[in-house]
Amino acid sequence: MSDQNHQEIFIFPLHTVLFPGGTLPLKIFEQRYIEMTKLCIRDNRPFGICQIREGSEVGVPALPEAIGCLATITQWDMPQLGLFQLMVRGDERFRLIETRVAANGLITGHIELLPPEPGPAEVDQDCAEVLKLVVDKVGAANFPSPLKLDDPAWVAYRLAEILPMEATVKQQLLELQDAPARFSLLRRIMVQQGLMA
Repeated sequence: MSDQNHQEIFIFPLHTVLFPGGTLPLKIFEQRYIEMTKLCIRDNRPFGICQIREGSEVGVPALPEAIGCLATITQWDMPQLGLFQLMVRGDERFRLIETRVAANGLITGHIELLPPEPGPAEVDQDCAEVLKLVVDKVGAANFPSPLKLDDPAWVAYRLAEILPMEATVKQQLLELQDAPARFSLLRRIMVQQGLMA
């Protein structure tokens, strides 16, 4: 396609949200997703991870949310036949324009990449402080490197990954278009959870 912002990609619906810059371990065992993984490794191409709106991860193709995140395979292993273990990294966010389901149940999506977030934005210092405390406690090795505690999007997405919250709220945080709106929602969540006064 001539427009760089429009692409055709495989869609992997999950009961989880992948955020830009985040990492996610995946176990791939369904035949349709093994085929998808082989093609993505061979062609060095990303696939899309979308939160499931209706349905389940296995069996009948699930109905994905409209906003998802590109996933690039950074590591892969096949410990046994019929099982891939992947580590993926979240890249850009996208909007699903339309989907097609193949005979084997694999979903292909026509997507539009979402524009980069408007800048410059300030890091919410209270949010950055909470994240820094967590990083210090569990160790920087548990976070994507390099640490970017001065990057508003990075701080907001890492908090969205680690805070205990409903999947629908994580989806909302992914869909918000700028860091100030994301920080505002994160602050409300952390006040409710007693992590912030």
